[in-house]
Amino acid sequence: MTDADGDKRYIFLDPVGSGSNQGWMFVIVAAPTGVIYQNQGGGYGCVQYQQEGYLIPLLGRGLDDDLKEIFAGELKGHGSRRLDWPAGLLDRLRAAVGFHVYGSANRDDPLPTPLVLDESRLSEVDEAWVPVVTPDGPGVLVWENSD
Repeated sequence: MTDADGDKRYIFLDPVGSGSNQGWMFVIVAAPTGVIYQNQGGGYGCVQYQQEGYLIPLLGRGLDDDLKEIFAGELKGHGSRRLDWPAGLLDRLRAAVGFHVYGSANRDDPLPTPLVLDESRLSEVDEAWVPVVTPDGPGVLVWENSD
């Protein structure tokens, strides 16, 4: 889908009826690419989020298990936008987003770097939408919403 001017492309990461239910995770690194990725988050709130940038897939089974335990288990799928995060739960979230990813090919660092929870954007954290700092700058960690 393109916008009215035709200069932006929109990609929905988990379209209804796609039958994915296989589990998936991506990092959307913020960048002026003309491609806007959309993802449903917020648990049962089914909030539509979007970020312009480029996509880094995270590969492996059960990668989102800790995040699902926090958002679908502890928070019972009610979302968490603007949540006053208790210290213990915030520590668990910090650990759960610490996936190691490679930066762009423009970097000199050949080793993967862990994602870090972007605590300056903590009020934006929601199920299936967690702001992170990547090797290439700000981004968002996304996965399949639990609804």
